[in-house]
Amino acid sequence: MIYIDMFLTFLQIGIFSFGGGYAAMPLIQNLVVEQRHWLTMAEYADLTTIAEMTPGPIAVNAATFVGQKLSGFVGAIICTLGCITPSLIIVVLLAILYTKFGDLDFVKVVLSKLRPAVVAMIANAALTILLLAVLGTNVVSFGSGRSVQVIELGIFVVALVLIRKKNVDPIAVIFGSAIVGVLLHMI
Repeated sequence: MIYIDMFLTFLQIGIFSFGGGYAAMPLIQNLVVEQRHWLTMAEYADLTTIAEMTPGPIAVNAATFVGQKLSGFVGAIICTLGCITPSLIIVVLLAILYTKFGDLDFVKVVLSKLRPAVVAMIANAALTILLLAVLGTNVVSFGSGRSVQVIELGIFVVALVLIRKKNVDPIAVIFGSAIVGVLLHMI
């Protein structure tokens, strides 16, 4: 029965994750962490990091990770299939429709109106990961006495400057951040 639940959960994620993998991350958090309790928030943060660092779409990597954790190789296959099935069907149908109707003004307007919602979902995922890294929680409540994790905040600021201002390769920044983080936590 868990296999059916896993497939349907990631089928739902695949259906409603418009805008790509980053847009799917809040949905994965809601369904996998908050509703089904298959992962803790700390495991979700690790999942996001691993899914981002490994080649391929982040949502598919996340599905594979969750499936592997829950039920090994078979679980990884089931969650991955659940995640990609809607995209496969939708992309084929949209390609057919866009080829026929892509020049219509109505289609152009609809696509332009979807962009802000997708940006908001990506920003939500980014904010969740930032809060987990810097505060150790994804919920900010003022007066809660939470302390800022200084090392993580420092790594974030340096990584942001290196990527945005110095045009350093993001892959190098990811690996450099991991090495610096491990070394600083060992001290």
